[in-house]
Amino acid sequence: MIDLSGHHKRLTIVVGESDTVDGEPLATAIVHRAHAAGMAGVTVLRGIEGYGASNHIHTTRVLSLSSDLPIMILIVDTEESITSFLSDIEPLVDEGLITVEDVHVARYVGREGDRG
Repeated sequence: MIDLSGHHKRLTIVVGESDTVDGEPLATAIVHRAHAAGMAGVTVLRGIEGYGASNHIHTTRVLSLSSDLPIMILIVDTEESITSFLSDIEPLVDEGLITVEDVHVARYVGREGDRG
C-alpha cells in the first residue's frame, strides 16, 4: 500500500454529467485513466445543483430537471503523480474546472486484501 501520510496534492475536476470522451462519460474515463496510472484513489461526487462558467444553473429540483448535473472528481496523491496525471487528463476537459490544492493527509488506509 502507498504511504500517503503527510503533505500532498488534491486534484479536483468539476465537469458536467453529460460530458463525454469517445462516447464514454468523462468522469468514468477519468476514473479508469487514474486507475491505470496507479493513482492512490479517486472519488466521484454527483452534485444536486450548481453553475459554472456558462452561468446556466443545473439542478435536480423536479420543476427544472437538468440532464447535466455537476460532477466532482477528487484525487489525492503525491505532487509528482498529480502533475503527471494532470497533463494526461487536462486535454479531455473541454468545459469545467480543474484545481490543484495542497492537502495534509492525516490517515490513508484500506481494507486488508483489497489491493490486487
